[in-house]
Amino acid sequence: MSQMAVGYVLINVAPGKEHQAYLAVKDLQYVVDATLLFGDHDLIVKLEADSLATIAKAVVETIRQVPGVVDTKTLAGAEL
Repeated sequence: MSQMAVGYVLINVAPGKEHQAYLAVKDLQYVVDATLLFGDHDLIVKLEADSLATIAKAVVETIRQVPGVVDTKTLAGAEL
């Protein structure tokens, strides 16, 4: 059985757009969890897909297109 790829995306949004961005990303394809944060980043989103390439494509084509999103940092889950 193949392992699902897991990615975490740290998202920064324009001031005042945090809740709108959260509502927009939480139901996107591949997103399994989304949490508003205090600190250096505004949101963290967990994605699961069949490959890291699919996760990268989802970040570029969907998450970065959400109104208010100004920056993302994607962290790939590691298999040890």
